[in-house]
Amino acid sequence: MTRPLSLGTAYSDHALVVLLEGADVTDPEATLDDPRWVERRGGPAHEPSAA
Repeated sequence: MTRPLSLGTAYSDHALVVLLEGADVTDPEATLDDPRWVERRGGPAHEPSAA
């Protein structure tokens, strides 16, 4: 049995990408919506674009 590992908490998509890069994830942007890597708690899945 394996337990989930928490690498940290990110409060934005950019912070999550940086966190995943630090974990040597090959393509962190493609991992943003992968529930095997990311557990989202409350709030929207992505921050709205300011553009």
